Amino acid sequence: MGPAHGLAPTKTVVVLGGAYGGARAAQLIAAGLPDGWRIFLIDRNSHANHVYILPRLAVLAGHEHKAFIPYDNIFNAPENAKTDAKYTFIQAQIQSLSTHSVKLSRAFPEHGIETDTLHFDYAVYALGSHLPSPLNLWNSTPDEKSPLHAYGGTKAESIAWIKRKQHTIEDAGSILIVGGGALGIQFATDIAAVYPGKAVTLLHSRHRLLPRFDNAMHTEILQALESADVEVILGERLDLATAKPGARVVHTQSGREIRADLILLCTGQRPNTEFLRELDARTVDPGTALAHVLRTMQLAPAPGPAETQGTPASDPPSDNADALAADFAQIALQAEGADDTDVSTASDSDESAATDLEEATSYPHIFVVGDAADAFGAIPAGHNAYYQAEVAARNVLRLIRRSAEEHDANAPLERYAPGAPAIKVSLGLKKNVYEVAGVVGVAVETRDDLNAAAMWSYFGSPVTDEADMYR
Repeated sequence: MGPAHGLAPTKTVVVLGGAYGGARAAQLIAAGLPDGWRIFLIDRNSHANHVYILPRLAVLAGHEHKAFIPYDNIFNAPENAKTDAKYTFIQAQIQSLSTHSVKLSRAFPEHGIETDTLHFDYAVYALGSHLPSPLNLWNSTPDEKSPLHAYGGTKAESIAWIKRKQHTIEDAGSILIVGGGALGIQFATDIAAVYPGKAVTLLHSRHRLLPRFDNAMHTEILQALESADVEVILGERLDLATAKPGARVVHTQSGREIRADLILLCTGQRPNTEFLRELDARTVDPGTALAHVLRTMQLAPAPGPAETQGTPASDPPSDNADALAADFAQIALQAEGADDTDVSTASDSDESAATDLEEATSYPHIFVVGDAADAFGAIPAGHNAYYQAEVAARNVLRLIRRSAEEHDANAPLERYAPGAPAIKVSLGLKKNVYEVAGVVGVAVETRDDLNAAAMWSYFGSPVTDEADMYR
């Protein structure tokens, strides 16, 4: 957006990715952005994918539209401000990231972006992770066999993809689910509930389900799987060489045979940090693919062998953190490799006093939140992304105020610390097991759609009637 003649150029914040963390960062920054600034939220989808209910909707027909929440009011703007150029959502694919610019799949002259390159003063990187293939709408087909078709990230395409997935699962006489995290557990119990005649097998490489949680979680889940006639194989891995196209029988590495017309690989998700690695390979761990961040959520090159960093003190839990943890736990289902969740305990008024000096970084203006961040033990989860985004957003606004030399210009940046685990896993259509604040419990699942409407308000689209979710 070019400035008018003689006026100062507009300063820009970009938020890359509009899921749980990116949406929260965009909303907070937009609410506190001073005059002379603008914010762009950029996502390749036209809508937020409510990924925690996708496994259920991929099995149970009739609710597909509820998982795809439009971004048209993501900033929660009042009706008379929705056309304000200060707050803009753009559907585009990111091509590359530079220190102060992002290259997009095309120009957006209607939004003042005359070329495919958008320059920014601050960025929040919230691109999450690559989902396992049973839920990866961009890089897999519903039957995981057919050639990929062009996909543009629209709601109509997403609904069609999920419906084809439902047919694939319905048509399979026997199904092998590889991975015993919450994603695999939900697929297994939902398929068994909707199609009680199918042969369903859950294969997990560990001897315990959800090992980072209380053993009572494992016991309850195992009993539910066995009650649903799901065959559970623990402590073994799939021999991928036997899982060839057209194969109806596969083997574990120990030689055990498993009949499978369909294999659902629920074996984890890899952080989407390729653009950060291309920007500066020192910022991304080559083993985990997670981005190194400071407690302020600022991107930073990882310390070398000769460098050391003190361990900052953790902040005590705050009441609002516990409350939101419980809310997210009611819809959160973690994928394999993310079997437990941690709740951020940082808040605007609850800052660590571990140091009076902020750590130096080559990228003080770039923040990373959610699945892409190596956030001090916080496991990838929607509520963790939410709290990390809050820390990042408030720090962006503080840095902006510093640059303007406002009255609180010397306020220290906020610091993030993870807190206690929280998770809920549905066990078929009518039951769930959860752990919140150290308490394990079992509850009745009252909604087939896992209360999908509850998340729509979070993305600026409150639901007053179920028909609202067809938008």
